[in-house]
Amino acid sequence: MRRSQLPTVFLLAVAGLVVAGCSSMPSFPSLSPSTPEPAQPAVVPSLPPAFPPQDIVGRWGLAAYHKDEDRERTELAAQAQCKQPYVITAGPTGGVIMHLADQSTPEELRLKGAPGGKTYVGPEGEPGGQQDREVVSFNGRILILRWMDPEVQGRYGTMVYVRCAPEGAKPPPKKKPAQKKPPAAPATPR
Repeated sequence: MRRSQLPTVFLLAVAGLVVAGCSSMPSFPSLSPSTPEPAQPAVVPSLPPAFPPQDIVGRWGLAAYHKDEDRERTELAAQAQCKQPYVITAGPTGGVIMHLADQSTPEELRLKGAPGGKTYVGPEGEPGGQQDREVVSFNGRILILRWMDPEVQGRYGTMVYVRCAPEGAKPPPKKKPAQKKPPAAPATPR
């Protein structure tokens, strides 16, 4: 090899090393057209809730249970709380004013429909979020809500709301237990 060719060979060797080094560099998705785009998270379609927000506006007795076998007893306890009702009001933008977990100030929440006929109550966003409550059942008189966050559900339990009589209305009369009449005395012959 001649001395005049040495710088050219040296430059070619260095260029080869540089090219080899670049091919072992990680490729970046935005720079490499052959890399597929990462999958976007599935978007839950926005569905109407099972009932309109105005259906839960009103005065409610409130209690909670942790075991399903306590549900009936809890409904009676919630009804007894109508002396100091939990009030749900209509929000200014179509939601309802209620409390979130661990919040002292109520805020406007949304009723959000989801696939399978489910309805959630919670802040703006996708249905079933951590701050949401799932509507377990609602028949117009009793509303049962379960917290989506397992930690909050463990502390607060399943919430039972029993609709109170309208303000100023007389409560329904309590049924008195039927008194048993003493057995009739046998008739005496005359």
